[in-house]
Amino acid sequence: MGNRLSKIATRTGDKGTTGLGDGSRIAKDALRVHAMGDVDELNSQISVLLCEDMPEQMKQELFSIQHDLFDMGGELCIPGYTMITDAQVERLDALLEKYNADLPALKDFILPGGSRAAAIANVCRTVCRRAERAIVSVGNAEAINEAPRQYMNRLSDLLFVLSRVLNRYAGGSDVLWEKERQR
Repeated sequence: MGNRLSKIATRTGDKGTTGLGDGSRIAKDALRVHAMGDVDELNSQISVLLCEDMPEQMKQELFSIQHDLFDMGGELCIPGYTMITDAQVERLDALLEKYNADLPALKDFILPGGSRAAAIANVCRTVCRRAERAIVSVGNAEAINEAPRQYMNRLSDLLFVLSRVLNRYAGGSDVLWEKERQR
């Protein structure tokens, strides 16, 4: 990578464009840039989640996911480039299986909440869903690798499951939606 980051304030974006990894420039409101920003925001939200108390193994798994998200940003930044692979999607499938194994079956809808860590995991989930929608939009406009979309779909599911696990880790349980509750 060399010294690519030696100068941060370049002023090259002052007219509403940004540079991609292949050297081309596109509008800062382009679908690809929205997707890159949503993935970056998700990575930042996961960093907030990592400040919370959780099992060390989960922290390491989330740290690995952060690296994947950085790779995804790179893939989105370089049209035609591939960094997210089926193996990364399969790793999320394995984590889903692992964390779902000890959770009770869902019989009701769950509200976001409970412990602070679970609430933050749900914020991460919603940002992940937005990033997934942005990636789908890019894919509808131009050809892209399918693995990033699949990865984000699995990751949002995993973040939901982790919110449930984190509630139990904190000594609580799911916060159930009460259909008949007086409003």
